[in-house]
Amino acid sequence: MASNGDTLEMEELIARWRDYRRPEETGPSPETEGLESGLRDEVDALVAVGLAVDEAFLVAVKRIGDRDAVSQEFVREHSGRLWQQPVADSDSNSNPDHALDYAPAPSAASGRAARTEAIVVISLAVVAGLAVKVPELFGQQLTGGDEEFYARNFSLFVLPFLTAYFAWKRRLSPVRCLWLALPFIGAVVFANAYPFDENNATLVLTVLHLPLVLWTVVGIAYAGDRWRAVAGRMDFIRFSGEFFIYYVLLALGGGVLTGLTFVLFIAISLDVSVFLTEWLMPGGALGAVIICAWLVESKQGLMESLAPMLTRVFTPLVVVLLLAFLAAIALTGSGIDPERQVLIGFDLLLVLVLGLLLYSVSARDPQAPPNWFDALTALLVVSAIIADGVALSAIVARITEFGFSANKTAALGENLILLVNLAWSAWLYARYLRRRGNFAALERWQTAYLPVYAGWAAVVVVAFPPVFGWA
Repeated sequence: MASNGDTLEMEELIARWRDYRRPEETGPSPETEGLESGLRDEVDALVAVGLAVDEAFLVAVKRIGDRDAVSQEFVREHSGRLWQQPVADSDSNSNPDHALDYAPAPSAASGRAARTEAIVVISLAVVAGLAVKVPELFGQQLTGGDEEFYARNFSLFVLPFLTAYFAWKRRLSPVRCLWLALPFIGAVVFANAYPFDENNATLVLTVLHLPLVLWTVVGIAYAGDRWRAVAGRMDFIRFSGEFFIYYVLLALGGGVLTGLTFVLFIAISLDVSVFLTEWLMPGGALGAVIICAWLVESKQGLMESLAPMLTRVFTPLVVVLLLAFLAAIALTGSGIDPERQVLIGFDLLLVLVLGLLLYSVSARDPQAPPNWFDALTALLVVSAIIADGVALSAIVARITEFGFSANKTAALGENLILLVNLAWSAWLYARYLRRRGNFAALERWQTAYLPVYAGWAAVVVVAFPPVFGWA
């Protein structure tokens, strides 16, 4: 007979599964009730043969995943985290790897589903890789002086296909897919209808900000019905960090392969440079976006261990960099030069800080007590706030002296947005470290703030060119 503790643990685990499966349900649906009944029977049977409740729950969800795609995603995204979160005191000998040994081998249906997904992914990757060549049919040349056109549109060559992949995988309704298509239609208009002058400030700002707007659309497709839930947005943050790592690794491998291809063919007096620069490199760079997303979806276990490790490596390094930077300013009395290249570089540093903060939050067990890395992350946030304040003072001084421009206004808005996020994050961290608040508040704040970045990026893309006279 199950103890009260086991019963409470099972109820909490099933509640997580239910919330994940239908986060916006106001009442139980017949489909969910039927699956839940089967899930409970599976858990009871596995507990009866000696498994701990948490082990039995994961195996049971894995089994019903053969007939429920959402439960398959739940297992993939939570199999590692369920064992880290102290829902209740379980047997200290519980081992998730041992528990998974009880799971049945993949069924023929799941094997067919995996093959179908592979075909869809490879097809979308090929289409994305070829899409960059379509403008050549209308006279636009990738390496023939039309680089500005490709810079404005490069995110439109691939992100619609990535969104389509997630819309297909999450089985979104046609109405939802139509809503997801509207931002891309708008992006085509605003990227190409405005009369930009080559290399002007508003063109550069559009090139930098449009991908951020469209990446948010990808996130909405990725999270599906869970976008409005904290857990859904947090999963997209995890995906974004893991995707970045995968893409860098693939890009490094692709660079080596491209170099070897050139060397091998030049050794037999065949010049393949045109093929490499006009076909393989651009097509491979775009197709790799789809492949990376698929790899992150399929192989999350590896990246869930690698990404937090990299976060722990780079966080102290960035803290040292910021402290050295602030010390240099204090000792020399020098300020930040508010020129475009400097502002972009400084904003990229702050974005790196934000990325480390977001991934530290997303990869952490929210129930664990504060530790030394939390204190280090809080120091990172405080250092970034001071550095951001220095940058803001330089920007304001420049605007006071010379007036507003597109670059300075964009930098001012971005630094203010980052400052608000970092300042409130520092306050929440302080409360957490002093044990006067919980970590969940920090998670809620970060996920609730994501639309602010997309909103500001949309303002820059849509409003800045006409406001600043296309200059």
